[in-house]
Amino acid sequence: MTAVRPSPSSSQTNTNTNANTISSTQAGRCPFRMPLEMVATLPTKVTKRVDLRSPDEETRLLKEKVEAKARQYEAEKKIRKTLDVRMHGVWYNLSGWRKAHPAGAHWIDWYDGRDATEVMDAFHSDRARKMLPRLPKSKPDTADMLENSVPKDTNVQIEFRKLRDKLEADGWWKRDIKREVRLVGIWTSLVIGAALTTKSIPALSIWLLSLSFTQAGWLGHDYIHGIDKWTDKFRMFATVCGGLGATWWSDKHNKHHALTNEMGVDEDLATDPFLFTWAPSPENDSPMRKIQHYIFWMIFSALFALWRVDTVQVIIQAVKEKRPKAKKDFYAIGIHYAVLFALFPIKVWLPSVFVSGLLSALIVTPTHQDEEMFDEFQMDWVTAQFRSTRNAVTTNPFSEWLWGGMQYQLEHHLFPTMPRSNYPKLKPILQKFCDDVGLEDGYRETNEFKILYDNWKIYRKVAKMDAVEGALCSRGDGQLGAIDMSASPAAMAARKKAEARATGKSAIAF
Repeated sequence: MTAVRPSPSSSQTNTNTNANTISSTQAGRCPFRMPLEMVATLPTKVTKRVDLRSPDEETRLLKEKVEAKARQYEAEKKIRKTLDVRMHGVWYNLSGWRKAHPAGAHWIDWYDGRDATEVMDAFHSDRARKMLPRLPKSKPDTADMLENSVPKDTNVQIEFRKLRDKLEADGWWKRDIKREVRLVGIWTSLVIGAALTTKSIPALSIWLLSLSFTQAGWLGHDYIHGIDKWTDKFRMFATVCGGLGATWWSDKHNKHHALTNEMGVDEDLATDPFLFTWAPSPENDSPMRKIQHYIFWMIFSALFALWRVDTVQVIIQAVKEKRPKAKKDFYAIGIHYAVLFALFPIKVWLPSVFVSGLLSALIVTPTHQDEEMFDEFQMDWVTAQFRSTRNAVTTNPFSEWLWGGMQYQLEHHLFPTMPRSNYPKLKPILQKFCDDVGLEDGYRETNEFKILYDNWKIYRKVAKMDAVEGALCSRGDGQLGAIDMSASPAAMAARKKAEARATGKSAIAF
């Protein structure tokens, strides 16, 4: 089942007309991942919905889904004890390799028993993708069993791979170095201006430093995603210049790209108990929800502060785990705070963190929160990106610069490693692609001010809703998906972790 949110206004470009559905079954029981034995005994209680299905129909579908998952689990348990992922039609056994993955093992587990072709292509360089055949293959009986349980590639996926190959052949990943130097120069001038006005015009200093933090985030975002020589050299830009660690960003942000708007998995949706984008289950509710449309700006302002705290925590843990480049991240964050405290008094840098948080949140939240949200894994990653993403149409040169490429959110989600300077030229190509493959409401875009207003209306709408018994939780170990049901090492470790949480015992790390 898919949870779909309608756009709040029919005047948006390509407004989605599907009804908003809030579903689910295991939902309110987060943050635990349920073992199959528990799922099979779940009551058939169905949550409130606003679509046309009757409660009896919903109950029947739920029972069928649980029974199908049970049959799949029993079949897999007999022959599969590996972590298997399909890429370009071949099943690979990643059980032994997952911990060696440079970007971490955490999100690979979500693709156990699933196809990861588009995600593999989207995140990796051509050189990395050529190394794919070296990985160990799944056993033939395992591959055959999984192939029969996973949907075939859709026409959208097939045509998208052809489009990507053509864009790569045409040089779309070539970076404009002069433009990058200019953007870094603008950032540098902001920092210098802020440093020179700390005593004479503190308010101006705060504003300039706020802009520098936000732009450091956008530049660093582009460089962490990047796969060229320039980005290799500037990977720590966000850490040194913005206080946002590359390791933390990769962990959080890559999962957002791989599992966009998947409820319970995409951490960008986990803004409760301060902000809710759907009505929660009573046990996950908060009194703040009723006033969230009045106080959202305060929550937005805390964004950078929270990210900075998360950054330090993740870097320390990454160093302990001896993850690749973790020490570089550790030294980089040390340099950031040494320079920050040396150049700026607390009366300047502290408010700048909150102003920058507000600016950044106003940019990053409306391009996804107003679109479809999913309560299940989306097999067709390409279609899911079109359905869960909306661009913002900027109205002036300052906004075009301030948004830092985030206004081209769809282009970025489909091609995250492509230099952002090439995104504007992709629009007609993607619009034609939608026409060719039949994605009727595929390319979505809205005026930059209207998209903010529409996002605010979502907060207001949810604030006025009653809590929904059993509604999906926004965080935790996540969906009822392949990792929950399979007999792979990752799935078994997840079930042990869930059982340990439920009994109050500590789980053995996998």
